[in-house]
Amino acid sequence: MTAAAFQVEAIASSRRKRQTRRRTVLIAATLLLVAMFVLALMLGQSFTPPGNVIRVLLGQDVPGASFTVGKLRLPRAVMSILAGLSFGLAGAAFQIMLRNPLASPDIIGISVGASAAAVFAIVVLSLNGPLVSLFAVLSGLGVALLIYGLSFRNGVAGTRLILVGIGVSAMLESFIAYTLSKAPAWNLQEAMRWLTGSVNGAQLSQALPLLLALLVFGGLLLSRSRDLEALRLGDDMAAALGTDVPRTRALVIFAAVGTIAVATAVTGPISFVAFLSGPIAARMVGAQGSLLIPAALVGAALVLIGDYVGQFLLPGRYPVGVITGALGAPYLIYLIIRVNRTGKSL
Repeated sequence: MTAAAFQVEAIASSRRKRQTRRRTVLIAATLLLVAMFVLALMLGQSFTPPGNVIRVLLGQDVPGASFTVGKLRLPRAVMSILAGLSFGLAGAAFQIMLRNPLASPDIIGISVGASAAAVFAIVVLSLNGPLVSLFAVLSGLGVALLIYGLSFRNGVAGTRLILVGIGVSAMLESFIAYTLSKAPAWNLQEAMRWLTGSVNGAQLSQALPLLLALLVFGGLLLSRSRDLEALRLGDDMAAALGTDVPRTRALVIFAAVGTIAVATAVTGPISFVAFLSGPIAARMVGAQGSLLIPAALVGAALVLIGDYVGQFLLPGRYPVGVITGALGAPYLIYLIIRVNRTGKSL
């Protein structure tokens, strides 16, 4: 075998190994998520046998289990998975596009924009239900356009967009704090529940808009996965490979913001799921290949596990946003320390 042929075979072998690892990890992650979903339906303050769970899922009336599984556990588990898929997918899309792990919607202000709108709608406008969610979605899109416009100067640089987003986020956090300080007690409790990020009181009817948003916006993101991978190499290299960089950026931002805004409107801003999912997925499947689907699966697992831990494995009950926030804050500190030590960009 010649040296050139040996090199080609080595490259092909390495590629096959990466593909095998990726398939294995994706299959294992999917099976694990299914197993956690089933356990979430079976285990809680009481145990429901698998047979009864299956009968409830088939629409049969099972005394006790129809309420416990069908009305309480099933909507909560379904909402956890859909919200986690949305946060993980959108967060990874932003991080890949801007080549920076800090570029997630909950760091650069998009989730905070939706939250600020919801608080304003609840406290000042006295809105509730679907109107609050609609207000949050539209405001999330508006804040994203504002951040994009303020950071645009001969194109959008990732670092500039992140810094602008952090600044806008800080202003919105101040607005939220001021609005809450003026809120009457009956609105304050609802606003705080919404801000924390929670699937408490989830209903299956709420899952439909989230599922539709995930199919439409998530499908658009997945359709641009090849262009996103090209953007990893830099704008110039992506353009040389045939990617329309401005169009790809605009489509990815639109789809990712739509995904994250709808998820935030339904469950509130579940902290750090969008931030953590991409890096965890990269560790699992490796840096090569699209991270969108692995990150979505990781996001679903984080929300589903976080909600179960907050409800049943700790003294007291905590919303899922509290649990994921406790996981994400140390990782954010780790990133900052790593940059400070190495002197490199994130």
